[in-house]
Amino acid sequence: MKLDILVMASHPDDAELGCGGTIARHIAMGKKVGIIDFTRGELGTRGTVQTRDQEAADSAAILGLSVRENLNFKDGFFQHDEAHQREVIRIIRKYQPEIVIANATYDRHPDHGKGSELAYQSCYYSGLAKIETVDDNKQQAAWRPRHLYHFIQSQWIKPDFIVDVSDFWEIKMRAIRAYKTQFHDPNSKEPETFISSPAFLQFLEARGHELGHAIGVRYGEGFTIRRMIGINDLFALR
Repeated sequence: MKLDILVMASHPDDAELGCGGTIARHIAMGKKVGIIDFTRGELGTRGTVQTRDQEAADSAAILGLSVRENLNFKDGFFQHDEAHQREVIRIIRKYQPEIVIANATYDRHPDHGKGSELAYQSCYYSGLAKIETVDDNKQQAAWRPRHLYHFIQSQWIKPDFIVDVSDFWEIKMRAIRAYKTQFHDPNSKEPETFISSPAFLQFLEARGHELGHAIGVRYGEGFTIRRMIGINDLFALR
C-alpha cells in the first residue's frame, strides 16, 4: 500500500500528541496516512506493553489510519545506527510516502531527538539505490520522500509553519484519550508521571490555542523543516 503521509514516532502516542489533528485533517481530505511506532513504550511507568498495544490500535481506529506498525526497537536504547536505519529504510520503501512526519528535533525525552535523527537519516539513505533492502522476500526499489517535517513536543520550538486543526481537535483528543493508562485518570492507582497529571492535558490545550491564535484560528499544530520552504502562489498563504 502506497501512503501519502507516513508518521514515524519513537513511542505510541507521540504521533497523536504532536500531529493528531493534522493526521485527521488529511485523512478527511482523502489522503492515506499511516503511523510507524519505533518502540512499544515498554519503559513507560504506567501500563504494560500489552495495554499500550491495544491503546495504539484503538487510537488508530479513531483516526482512521490506513496502517499502523511497530518496529519493536528497544525503548530508551535504540540508536540511529546502520541496523536501525536499514529497518526504517525498509519501511519507507515499503509504503513510499510523499511526506514523512517525525519527532521533534530535540525534546525533554532523549528518544524524541533520536527518533527525529533516525527518521531524517533514513529518509535520505532510502533514496540511495546501492543500499539494498528486502521486504516480503522481494528486493525493494529506492525511494526518497519529497518532504520531511517534524512536529513539536513538550519543549517549545518555534514552528516554521502551522496547520489549522480547529475542526479536528476533538478527534485528536479522542485519539489521545484512547491511551487510558498514560493520561489523567482519577481512578488510577499507578504513579503519576509527567503526562498523566491533569496539568499536562491543560498544557496541550493551551499549546493548541497558542499555535492557532498565531494564524488566526482556534487550534493549530506546529512543524519545523530542515530546509527552506518554496511556494508557487502567494495567495495560498494565510
